[in-house]
Order: sequence, then structure tokens, then C-alpha cells
Amino acid sequence: MRRTLGWGIAAVTMAVAAATPAGAAEHRPARVTGSAEFVLPFGQDDDVQSFAFDARSAPYSRPLPIPKGENGTPADATGTVRVAHWLAAANITVRWEASVDCMITSPGHATLTGIVTRADEMAIDFVGKRVGFSVQDGGRGGDRVGFTWSASMDQDEAGQWGPARIGTCLAPAAFATVTRGNLTVRHAEMTAPPEGKRP
Repeated sequence: MRRTLGWGIAAVTMAVAAATPAGAAEHRPARVTGSAEFVLPFGQDDDVQSFAFDARSAPYSRPLPIPKGENGTPADATGTVRVAHWLAAANITVRWEASVDCMITSPGHATLTGIVTRADEMAIDFVGKRVGFSVQDGGRGGDRVGFTWSASMDQDEAGQWGPARIGTCLAPAAFATVTRGNLTVRHAEMTAPPEGKRP
């Protein structure tokens, strides 16, 4: 029997903290929540893959050591993406998770990236790497997802092809159809820096 929704993935949606600063209700953060299994349009095996998202925007919370980056960016985000891949041939599930660092949304769509922070032995090479995800919230029966590690390639300075280097908030369109579960995108417009953080 297929078992992919580990780590309590089916219950990833978490309540926002009750203590809300004055004025915060005027601009709720963007969020991506939920868990889902999906199939690859180019896959011909019986594997089952699933993503679980609990991510929200946190503008200007990740300062960068570059000019004009000291205050972070309007796309800064926080949260977690958990990945589970059931390998049918071996009857095992490989899991890993990423800490979200960037997210941009539009109505019904989100693109986010994160750094892999933990992984099972079979995916240990992912630890420390940035990966990208895309989500299309089409309602139940209409969700889709995309990701970078099997869809993006790049050439290095010597012209050799290999896995793409993923920048923040970069991912392909949502190309894989969700077959079980539900994903929700709450859109929020990106905001200007708060007072005191303007350039």
C-alpha cells in the first residue's frame, strides 16, 4: 500500500499567531499551504511523489550583504516545504525538506524557493542546495505543481551541462497534475519597505 504523506504532511496548515501588530490586518501575508500527490506528464513508472507546503511571505526579513540588499527584499519568505517520493520498484519512501527563503504570488499562483535542510540518505546530496517550486491553485481537482530539479539544466563557464543553479524565487511553470490532496495559494501584493528601512 502506498504511503507517502509522512511527517504529518496531511496536517501542515498552521494557525497564524493570534498576537497581530496594529495595522497588520490591512496586509495579510501571502501564503501557500496544503499537501498533495502528483503525477509527472513525462513519467512512465508507478512512483508517487508528494509536496507539503507551509510557507508565508515575510517581506524585508532576510538582509543581504550586497548594495541595496541590506534590508532584504519584498519577496522574502519563511516556512517549510516537505517532499516525499515513494519508489515503487524498491517499495521505499525518500523524504527531504527545505526551508523557504523567497516567495512571489499572483492570484492562484505562487513561485517559491528554499534551501534543503534535511534529507534521507538517498537524497543527502540535496542538503544545502536551493530548490524551486511553483503552485497553481485551481481548486480541488485543478491544482498543479512544478519544481526545478528535473526540469532545469544549465551550462557552466566551460560549457558543460549540469543541474541549474537556482536563484531566489525561480521555478518553472506548474507542469505536474495533482491527483490527491489540495493546495491553497493566498495572494498578497508585494509591499514597499517599512518606514526606517527605505534606501
